[in-house]
Amino acid sequence: MKLKDLFIDYFVSKGHKQIPSAPVVPENDPSVLFNTAGMQPLIPYLMGEHHPYGTRLCDYQKCIRTTDLDEIGDTTHHTFFEMLGNWSLGDYFKEESIGYSFEFLTQVLHIPVTKLAITVYEGDVQIPRDDVSAKAWMSLGIPEKRIAYLGRDDNFWIPGDSGPCGGDTEIFYWRDDSEAPEVFDPSDERWVEIWNNVFMEFYQDKDGKVTPLKQKNVDTGMGLERVVAVLEGVTDNYMTSIWEDARHKLEEISGLSYEGNEKSMRIILDHLRASLFIASDPAHIKPSNTDQGYILRRLIRRMIRHARKLNIDITSDFDEEIVKVFIEEYKSYYKEVVENQEIVFSVLKTEKEKFNRTLEKGLKEFEKIALKTNHIDGETAFHLYDTFGFPIELTIEEATERGMTVDEEGFQVKFKEHQEKSRTASKGKFKGGLSGNSEIETKYHTTTHLLNAALKVVLGSDVHQLGSNITEERLRFDFPCDHKLTDEEKQKVEDLVNQWIREDLEVKHEEMSKDEAIASGAECMFIDKYPDIVTVYTIGDVSKELCGGPHVTHTKELGHFKIKKEESSSAGVRRIKAVLEKEEI
Repeated sequence: MKLKDLFIDYFVSKGHKQIPSAPVVPENDPSVLFNTAGMQPLIPYLMGEHHPYGTRLCDYQKCIRTTDLDEIGDTTHHTFFEMLGNWSLGDYFKEESIGYSFEFLTQVLHIPVTKLAITVYEGDVQIPRDDVSAKAWMSLGIPEKRIAYLGRDDNFWIPGDSGPCGGDTEIFYWRDDSEAPEVFDPSDERWVEIWNNVFMEFYQDKDGKVTPLKQKNVDTGMGLERVVAVLEGVTDNYMTSIWEDARHKLEEISGLSYEGNEKSMRIILDHLRASLFIASDPAHIKPSNTDQGYILRRLIRRMIRHARKLNIDITSDFDEEIVKVFIEEYKSYYKEVVENQEIVFSVLKTEKEKFNRTLEKGLKEFEKIALKTNHIDGETAFHLYDTFGFPIELTIEEATERGMTVDEEGFQVKFKEHQEKSRTASKGKFKGGLSGNSEIETKYHTTTHLLNAALKVVLGSDVHQLGSNITEERLRFDFPCDHKLTDEEKQKVEDLVNQWIREDLEVKHEEMSKDEAIASGAECMFIDKYPDIVTVYTIGDVSKELCGGPHVTHTKELGHFKIKKEESSSAGVRRIKAVLEKEEI
């Protein structure tokens, strides 16, 4: 039985309800481009909102992390990965959570206690040292010498600058053939973290002030790929059973062995798997130069560059062959990879064709440069990389053939500047959003329902939400449409939304099964992301949708609705950006 199934079966036996994985593209969360952890979609419930499945939850969550994109190619990093998690929403707390983790590891996975070590939060001026967790571990048989107290950088969790937070306890496994040392040294890299139990009992505001939450929560996360590597006794994650079939397919296509070609093969495998999950997501992400589309484009193009290194014919359908192996691996867990496979294949094919044209342009650009100089400075080398997708290795290769030199050090300086800007942008995306659910964000959330309803009236009933994004400044709403909206259409949409706001319609919500929700006429886009029991929000007689909330109680609370921009998001998809004003102008 696979680790995912063992995990879910165990926690269901302990009274937890399994919830479906959320899409990789978060809905109404401006803080990140992708869901990066299992707890991300659960923030409203960690803050006290009622979950239709109760107070004990578990799942396996699809995650995408892009901050380490340039580190992909080593033995442990992945762009897409799965996170196993269990939650207590104001139910059990530290002792019981620790007991569950210990029992699952030692009794279900049969990991020897002698190979485990623990870290707990050492406390600070606002939060006391976590002696409760330490005592709980010792009562289960973990020696005191195997428990280390660490500070905020290591054992404290908060999503961004503010939000629900608390100390955590992390579980480490001794990944070495030698006997584990008696005293736990967290800096020894042979100790590998395998599970993190976060005890969210506080809220930190933007000024750093910490106050107790009205409910104490448990949020745990176990990285699937890492734990499978531990259980299978390998130090290279790509040598586990997760990757085995796809790795063999890549070896077959390239005619090369994994050994000796590890970096390029890891990048190809990782980037194709991540591209599959991004392109098959209900948000309909396509390669572009912004946001999630930019990440997808980078993944596909970097994959192609490394395929060229292995002398793979990139005009062939090699990528489709490997993706089919991944679809087979994941189809019983995520049916969207099967339902949207033709979309994925189309995305890969189109982007390959575009990138091949870009590379041709890059070679022409290179020829122009070669006519002017016999030395390529760092800025020019970076321009070739950033604009034409030329990795520095390709620039050096082309230059060497022509007897030219390249300022590789200067390129690295520019490249690091670019990385730092990307990281800063990612941090900017992360600030503030996960704590979310402010009064204005709640208003915008409700407004998206009215906007969706108004677009159906003006453009036709086939209109539906393809994606939305909310900040404290505005809402963004993507929908299928084959034309640019006319000024008259935009005005009609605005007028309808404002009419419904003035009518002060009541916003009601009720819980029911998915079948009941569909039978009631509720809009059910992305139905698979919802559990079997759902919350349906009804606004007067104009809107009825499945949603996780939060919402206002009456539309008059919203203010005046104004469309600021209407533009193309991708082929066949339009995007509206709109704001709520305090009073009608």
